[in-house]
Amino acid sequence: MMIDSNKMVSITEANQNFSRVVRLVAENGEAYIMKNNKPIIQMIYLTEEGNPLLSEEAIMELSDQLMHQYGKAYEALAK
Repeated sequence: MMIDSNKMVSITEANQNFSRVVRLVAENGEAYIMKNNKPIIQMIYLTEEGNPLLSEEAIMELSDQLMHQYGKAYEALAK
């Protein structure tokens, strides 16, 4: 996965300056919170209406990928 370095924020910085992360997401549509130089959280911007900027097809594709990758964790959390 290629991530624009302008969209990356360390977890320490995100913890200390969350408002900066929110501005970054609002300006760029997304931001990645990094831990040990690896992305651990992706934040995406939602419009005022609450509709994501991603298409419904893109959301479903992402959801399928996450279910495939983390299905066992989701099952454990559902208990």
